Amino acid sequence: MATALLERGHDVSEADPSPDPLAIVDAARAADVVWMALHGGAGEDGTIQALFDLAGVTYTGSGHLGSALAMDKDLSKHLFRAAGVPTADWEMVTATTAESVWRDGAFAARVMKALGSPIVVKPSKQGSTVGLSVVKAAAGLAPAIAEAFRHDDEVMLERYVPGRELTVGVLGGVALPVGEIIPKHEIYDYECKYVAGMAEEIFPAEIPDAVAAEAQRFSLLACEALKVSGCVRVDYRLHPDGGLFCLEANTLPGMTGTSLVPQAALAAGITFPELCERIALDAVRTRGGKGDRE
Repeated sequence: MATALLERGHDVSEADPSPDPLAIVDAARAADVVWMALHGGAGEDGTIQALFDLAGVTYTGSGHLGSALAMDKDLSKHLFRAAGVPTADWEMVTATTAESVWRDGAFAARVMKALGSPIVVKPSKQGSTVGLSVVKAAAGLAPAIAEAFRHDDEVMLERYVPGRELTVGVLGGVALPVGEIIPKHEIYDYECKYVAGMAEEIFPAEIPDAVAAEAQRFSLLACEALKVSGCVRVDYRLHPDGGLFCLEANTLPGMTGTSLVPQAALAAGITFPELCERIALDAVRTRGGKGDRE
């Protein structure tokens, strides 16, 4: 990203917010725009965005409210459904749920009956499929929940949707060409995302025009429902019967030259340096150093 912006004639300097995000606020105030290149945790859940809003810092990506809503998968799915965006059925297990309840065989049997098999078990507020398991038998449910609780205080149990993995980038309120991800594993997990050769990515996806248009329409509705802005990526499963099911929205998608959104942009005729410049200039235009406007 930095190299791409340098190619477009912009001055770029890098800063690491860890371990104390407050340490970079003064430096950020001096910048025309701060490029958010953080993933997960305080970098993506709205925490740092809120600090920048208070400090009047211009930054890329969504504001603190949209970032927080998108990070919380439970809230996201409620908002998706309210906006008419289809998403798979789910149940939540929270920190207030007694461990004896979710470790009980009767609980597992009920959930497997309600959601079917397999079930996707994942932390409600994490990214990159960290702590995610696919459970195919009731006996595996409790260990999967325990693993997810290592990463969050809320765990989502979600109906598994078979089919193809699709993704839609949204840039400045415009949906980019739909892409398809073909992972080597059953799902697009951490290894498939970050290990070279573990997934094939096709842009544009080889799907009917009507399906692509529907995915793009749902993506714009999802962004509006979550109050997210800038550059966003919305992920789906396409069921063999043809139905789309929204998985989540990512407010700070990967931004290397070979990441998913840059591939989608290239399919729309937008080079990587141009994409990076558009994202930065969009932040200046819409946020303008006056903090969050959500």
